[in-house]
This record gives sequence, structure tokens and C-alpha cells, in this order.
Amino acid sequence: MPSKSKTPSEVLVVGAGPVGMFTALRLAESGIGVQLIDQAPCTAGHSYACALHPRTLQLLDEVGIAQDAIKLGHLIETVAFYEGAFQRAELKLSLLPVKFPFVLVLQQNILEDLLEQKLKERAGLEVRWNRRLADLAMKNGAAIATIDELAMEGKGYSVPHSEMAVKKTVSVSADFVVGADGQGSIVRERLGIDYARAGKPQLFVVYEFETKAQLPSEISIVVDQHMAGVLWPFTQNKGRWSFQWLRANAPADFPQKARSSFTIVGSPGAEDSRHHLHKLLSAHAPWFQAEIKEVGWAKDIQFEHRLARQFGRDRAWLAGDAAHQTGPIGMQSMNMGFREGADLAAKLTRILRDKGSPDLLETYDVEHQMEWEQLLGWKGGLQANSATDAWIRQRSVRIPGCIPASGEELTLLLHQLGLEFKPAQLEKVGTEDTVSV
Repeated sequence: MPSKSKTPSEVLVVGAGPVGMFTALRLAESGIGVQLIDQAPCTAGHSYACALHPRTLQLLDEVGIAQDAIKLGHLIETVAFYEGAFQRAELKLSLLPVKFPFVLVLQQNILEDLLEQKLKERAGLEVRWNRRLADLAMKNGAAIATIDELAMEGKGYSVPHSEMAVKKTVSVSADFVVGADGQGSIVRERLGIDYARAGKPQLFVVYEFETKAQLPSEISIVVDQHMAGVLWPFTQNKGRWSFQWLRANAPADFPQKARSSFTIVGSPGAEDSRHHLHKLLSAHAPWFQAEIKEVGWAKDIQFEHRLARQFGRDRAWLAGDAAHQTGPIGMQSMNMGFREGADLAAKLTRILRDKGSPDLLETYDVEHQMEWEQLLGWKGGLQANSATDAWIRQRSVRIPGCIPASGEELTLLLHQLGLEFKPAQLEKVGTEDTVSV
């Protein structure tokens, strides 16, 4: 039997990735009692997400973090679209009427370290690492979470090794639970909420590299008939290329995405990785002429276009990857998770402090469902005008998921390409086959 916690929380946040830490910070700064747990031992060692949208930077600015992040990252004001050897279109984030008219390229592990530091400094809140949510139930108007406290334990005799084992199990009572615990969300699973999916899983290979020449000061997106790719410049001569694999050429045991690290297929040497990257560049980005000096690492990852059928119920609500996943081109899942976290924190604060109606959480569900259905192309769609370039018109279904923006900023950037969203109906998500990147 789990022991009872002596310190019940108003809100238990499960998952200390960027979205979970940001949500906990917003709650704590509003005077809400927060407990933040994660089953990992510390912040991420490597990162999937590596870019912050203009809207995300605005949210970080509201909690006093944006300027620190900007000092650690790389500002990009232009997005260019390519097919074959030619640039087909260009977007100017610098034209956006916002405080931060650019994308900040910043690796997730650096962002997590910064957020953890700010949680301690601004809110006096410590992440409770090595805490795994084991179960979740609703009882007497509260959420009852069963939490395993993990510790490293030695195993084996002839070949000693260590693994995580349950040291202690406690029961925590909270007014609400926020599930920011990633694609394998235990919160979502315990709520019995499944996903709607669009199309088959997408397979990507990712290379972080260094060049002998300066990289272009842009986010370079490759979109051809069958695949997509993106170049994120980290510095003037370091960056990341991500290319979509054609399923016919992908390994049979292609790995799933995991929060703490990339999963690698095989153990290619540096020369092998560089050779493979050169082949992909030659086939899909022949305009890229910078010589690859070194490939630091190469990883294979699987993504899906999927959306939880609900963003929560009763006393437990989802944000970030726990509720959705899409491809890595536009870096939208994490960035929209920040917006969801801010919205959820504000609504929970109104309920807990200002006697707001619990119906606010139903509104949270409906509004964010609608936005994701539109982004994924499941509802509404896009329309072009008479001046829209033919290349853009032909690929309009795939374009929104490639753009590193959401909300009003995404709408304005689509206007630069001669595209706009059609009105979406207020409906629950279904399963539809769509072509997307």
C-alpha cells in the first residue's frame, strides 16, 4: 500500500520537459501550490525540439526568461522553401508585428536547464526527479496520484550493472493534475483517452554537424514530391539537418521517439554518418554547398500526426506532446504546448482563486482541439488567391506544418505565401487520411 503524502498540492504537474516546467512556473507565480515530478533523473541530455516560435518567446518574456534564452540561442528571421536545386518561396518573420519577429534556435536541453534554474530562483520550486506516476484516480472531488520514487539499484553478479527500482510509493492528493508527460503520457492513458491519427508514421533521420563554411542565415526547408527536410542553423557553422525517410528505404525496426534521448539504429561511425548525409544532400538539397567537416551524431526517429480525442476531463488535463504529435519540420508540438500550458495555468488559477467555473476547462479542450484540427488539415483547409504561386498552391496542404509559427503569426506568414485558412467547423476530431510533413 502506498503511504499518504503529508503535503497535498493544488496542482500536480506530471512531466518536467519544457512545457511541464513552464506550466508549473506560470502556476507558481500565480500563487498556486504546485508539485512537479518527472521519472527521469535530470533534464534532457540531448534534444528533439530546437527552436522557439515568436509566440513562445513572448510567453517566456512574460516570466522573465526570453532575454536569457536569446543570449544562449541563434536568431533567424527568414524561412526559405526549396525543391531540388531551386528556392521556391521565402517568408520574412521580420515583418511580423510582434515583439520577437524571429525564431530562436535553441536546443531543448539548454532550454530545460534554463527553465529549471528559473523555477528555483523565481518560484522556489524544485523538480522532483526520479518520480514516476504509477496510477491516477478521481475521488471525492480530487485527483489521487500514486507516485513511485525511483532509485538506482545494483544488479547482477558476473556482470554488475545498475537499474532504476522503486524505493518508495506515495499517494498524493491534488485539486488538479496537468499531464505534460510526453507522447507516452501516463496521465492520458489513465484517463482512457486515445488518439486520432492521420496517415502512417513518418520516419526521420537527424544529423548534427559542423561545416567548414558559414551556414545560410535562414531556416531552409526542403519539400519535394515524396519527402521533406529542414536545416536548423545552431551557430554560423554548426547545425542540424533532418530528412524524412521514404518508408521503403527505412530500417524494419525503426525506433519510436523517446523524451530523454534519441534512439539510434545501429552504431554508424563518423565517416558513415557523413557519407549518408552527403548522399541525402546530393539527392534532396543540391543547392547546399557547405562542406561537412564533422557529424557529431546521427539519429533515427519516428513521428506521427496524431491528436488526443480530448485534452482531458474532470480533474486531469493535457498539454504538449501528451496531447498531440506532428513532424519536426515546423517545431510546432512543443511550441504550441507552451501556449496550452499558459492557457491551462490561467484557467486553473481562475478556478482555484477566483471561483471560476469548471466549464473553463471544457473551453480549453474545444479551443485547442479546433486549432490542432486546422493545423493538421483535418478541418477547414486552406485556400489560395489568384496571385498564389503555382508551387505553393500545389503543396498548400503540407505548408502549414512546415512553418515555425502558430496562431495569428502563422496566419500572417501564410498570407505572405498567398494562403489563408478556411473557417473550421466546431466539431470533434475524426480520423482522416491527409498528406502532411
